[in-house]
Amino acid sequence: MGVQKNKTLDSCDATGDHDQLDAPVKSIEDKWKLVPAFLKIKGLVKQHLDSFDYFVNTEIKKIMLANQEILIESDPSFYMRYLNIEVLSPCIEEGYNIIRPITPHECRLRDMSYSAPISVDIEYIRGKERVIRKGLVIGRLPIMLRSCKCVLYQKNEAEMAKMRECPLDPGGYFITRGTERVILIQEQISKNRMLIEKDSKDRFQCTVTSTTQQTKTKTGVYESKGRYFLAHNSLTDDIPIAIIFKAYGIQSDQEIAELVGFEDYILNCFSASIEECHRLGIFTQIQALKYISTKMKSSSKQFASNQSSRRNRIDEARELLAHIILAHVPVIEYNYKLKAVYTASMVRRVIQAQLCLVNIDDRDYYGNKRLELAGQLIALLFEDLFKRFNTELQKIANKIIPRQRAQQFDVTKHIRPDIITNGLVIAISTGNWTIKRFKMERHGVTHVLSRLSYVAGIGMMTMITSQFEKTRKVSGPRSLQPSQWGMLCPSDTPEGEGCGLVKNLALMTHITTDIEEKPLIRLAQNLGIEDITMMNGEEIYADNMYIVMLNGNIIGATNKPRKLIDSIRFLRRKGYLNEFISVYTLKKQRVINISSDSGRLCRPYIIVIKGQPKVTNQHIQELALGQKTFIDFLQQGLVEYLDVNEEGDSNIAVYEKDINKETTHLEIEPFTLLGACAGLIPYPHHNQSPRNTYQCAMGKQAILTVIFYTNVFFFRGAIGYNQSQRCDTLLYLLVYPQRHMVKTRTIELINLEKLPAGQNAIVAVMSYSGYDIEDALILNKSSLDRGFGRCIVYKKQVVAMKRYPNQTCDKIKGPLINIETKKPKWEHEVLDMDGIVGVGEIVDNKQVLVNKYTPSSTTMTLAEQQTSAGTTTNVFAEHEDKETPLIYRNPVPACIEKVMLTSNHEDMFIVKLLTRQTRRPEIGDKFSSRHGQKGVCGLIVQQEDMPFNDYGMCPDIIMNPHGYPSRMTIGKLIELLGGKAGVLEGKFHYGTAFGGDKIADLSKVLIEKGFNYLGKDMLTSGLTGEPLQSYIFFGPIFYQKLKHMVQDKMHARARGPRSVLTRQPTEGRSRDGGLRLGEME
Repeated sequence: MGVQKNKTLDSCDATGDHDQLDAPVKSIEDKWKLVPAFLKIKGLVKQHLDSFDYFVNTEIKKIMLANQEILIESDPSFYMRYLNIEVLSPCIEEGYNIIRPITPHECRLRDMSYSAPISVDIEYIRGKERVIRKGLVIGRLPIMLRSCKCVLYQKNEAEMAKMRECPLDPGGYFITRGTERVILIQEQISKNRMLIEKDSKDRFQCTVTSTTQQTKTKTGVYESKGRYFLAHNSLTDDIPIAIIFKAYGIQSDQEIAELVGFEDYILNCFSASIEECHRLGIFTQIQALKYISTKMKSSSKQFASNQSSRRNRIDEARELLAHIILAHVPVIEYNYKLKAVYTASMVRRVIQAQLCLVNIDDRDYYGNKRLELAGQLIALLFEDLFKRFNTELQKIANKIIPRQRAQQFDVTKHIRPDIITNGLVIAISTGNWTIKRFKMERHGVTHVLSRLSYVAGIGMMTMITSQFEKTRKVSGPRSLQPSQWGMLCPSDTPEGEGCGLVKNLALMTHITTDIEEKPLIRLAQNLGIEDITMMNGEEIYADNMYIVMLNGNIIGATNKPRKLIDSIRFLRRKGYLNEFISVYTLKKQRVINISSDSGRLCRPYIIVIKGQPKVTNQHIQELALGQKTFIDFLQQGLVEYLDVNEEGDSNIAVYEKDINKETTHLEIEPFTLLGACAGLIPYPHHNQSPRNTYQCAMGKQAILTVIFYTNVFFFRGAIGYNQSQRCDTLLYLLVYPQRHMVKTRTIELINLEKLPAGQNAIVAVMSYSGYDIEDALILNKSSLDRGFGRCIVYKKQVVAMKRYPNQTCDKIKGPLINIETKKPKWEHEVLDMDGIVGVGEIVDNKQVLVNKYTPSSTTMTLAEQQTSAGTTTNVFAEHEDKETPLIYRNPVPACIEKVMLTSNHEDMFIVKLLTRQTRRPEIGDKFSSRHGQKGVCGLIVQQEDMPFNDYGMCPDIIMNPHGYPSRMTIGKLIELLGGKAGVLEGKFHYGTAFGGDKIADLSKVLIEKGFNYLGKDMLTSGLTGEPLQSYIFFGPIFYQKLKHMVQDKMHARARGPRSVLTRQPTEGRSRDGGLRLGEME
């Protein structure tokens, strides 16, 4: 099969001659090849892995250093210090101290957590000697699959197959207690940044959320009745801003005024605030600090008094200003000059916003957002648990050391690894993140990884969720922002209350991790920025002077802004600086911002200089031949990453033809604007927008084939228990999947053609009987007999065998024998002699799968405890057992595919069964094309009654033409043409977004092969044998079978169970509930 070269809109015939590489480049052929090169090193799931690797290798050591020493009050000479910390590889301890490595597959089967021990080296004082202990385990850390600590890291396909893993599984999730869970990407407002907005009373205010290692607080400056105030939640009352400046040690009114600005319009607005000091009689720093101390809340006083018990109130106020208000601005030895400049800058911005000189900030602008990934969230949680672990150790040492002699105290005997282990496992299992220091209480941070299809899994890895209340009907945060272009997928968002709040990453988006700040500050100083603390207001706000900020902190000022920006970009392009550092200007505020913090969204662009893209056809050829990688493109300054803020400073062309003298960057490929799910739709730019959104949701419900590699076989489908041992205990497999006749570049990039989720059905668009109204489909019975739409459903059943406190345990007994017939009774017919159903048995509704018995009493009475303490005889023999069998409940019989016995840490052992049903499509089953056109099967017709064309070909599906006009899914029409041309030509066609094969080219192929250029055929009626009156649109379209099937939903009852309280019939199919006839019925 030949693969056709994609002629996209932007890559028409390249006239550039290869001999003259410096001739003007009209277009760069095949520049889309940069996309797979990018996805090899970044993108999709790589951000989760990068973030977790950063935590394991770097962040965890920083956390240890920040909490390095444990001191106790009862013995001043005692200390314990951490020397090193590292995460080992995943292992399990079984039997008598046997430690062996463990694979993710085993954890899934045995319902265990895939975790690795955290090992530390410590030194402590024991009496008078210094003891060093190495390799102490302080807890276990759940390991992200495919991260640098995982056993699957950098393994090839053969090694993956040995470990029973699918090579196409992207990783990036955790396994806790046998369940696969993903930490969703969390959207937050960026910290340590000034935001100008209007408050509830319609006053302008400038707010900053300061976050440091210790605290998280919010400070605001606002205007009220012509005066300016500082608000903070540790103050009972808002404080006039001039008093804050006096408390900072700037006592002269003229200096305060100059610090805010020397322009007339600023002095006019600010003069009333300076008079406020005179009115209150505050002239010196001591008076100002006294005034602030009267407005402090008791909680912040306690914070200050913790530092030392007998501090006076002035010192408390000084401490508050240094470490709580604007906590992220450093104060060294109570020199508040930098904080004063920062506060003045906030006041200045409020004044400028009042006079409409600068616009107010948009909270929903994506440059003001930061995304938190698994690594950052686990780091927050781990630090909290590590502090708690140390506090417990400190308490124990405080208790024991005074009572015992210090020589006898052994730290290793008092280490409690369960604090960290349980804390992490419970948080990931429940999704609840509670950290009191940061007043952080979040729910739903982790979700069970959806394994319904490969696309559903990838979609979940790229999903972004915000902590915004979903019930509030607000349009702002939900709307599509221009700043999200290329960063977030415009189509992939759910319908309903989560609409616009739950988003997905686009294909080439990357999320940054933290970059060390100190080298950047040194670099900026070498590039000529001046120390702002040495300057007065007139110098700071001179016309050519720009304030330079690094991650929201002022680091200096420069009078050569252009030179500074160009130098940083030059160094970044040459590879001397990290590629994710961004620099941009705010011209109206005269500020240069340098960002190196984590959670910024960025994506790569081709650099354009003087109207010429730096990437040429030769570079792309070298990439295709494997002589260059994407990293080479970055290091040679051909491609660079821009974040949302720096994009605002750039002029980006989408196609080569748009390049002009001002252009700074060129888009690599327009189809990367869409995410992984929307990229699967052929010709999405020809569809009405909501249809693409519907397909993004339905593509995740399509039934797919799981392919699993071993060294010899190529299994399709039935592997249930390997990566397909689904957490939702349900697995759907399509029996005869097919590759898409019309595919897109994204399908190839995310490997979906190896795991397709549907079949190419021959569709006739016409009306047939009345059973096709309202989007219903008519299916050909012979196609169903040949296997169209057939699927296998696997369901998991689990029985856990427990031990109880009174030394009894669950048992499994053999089948009960009927005394008269001497055969097992009907419910037990399928059981083997061990009381467990055999593989290959067909089980009917209400038959027993596992004949389990539980002791009638599982707790110990007081008499039994006393008896058992004094004697060795078995006092528990008289407990009776009651039947608690596992029963198969489904009206349709199923076959037993697999039986597995295993054990985990808590229970005695577990029995897992896998039942299998093969289902063929029936009336009411749901199908969908890739264009959001969903419909149920309305009628199944014999092939003899179906229309046929001159070649004797019958359609598999008849679709009503009324599905097109109102839906406007023109992409589906073009897909039919592309599929038909591809079948006749023997090759796949491309329907990539904003490109793909042209309709004219497809029609040309149809004409060459003797078909109508519009894809219409002459059909003959199967009922009358006469030709149909009009031409019928006829050809292959890719159809997905969805998980919604009648057999799972069909339900009826006459009489049945009622609820005790209301005496109404119970609700729901599983409880055999009633059907409510409401007012509408």
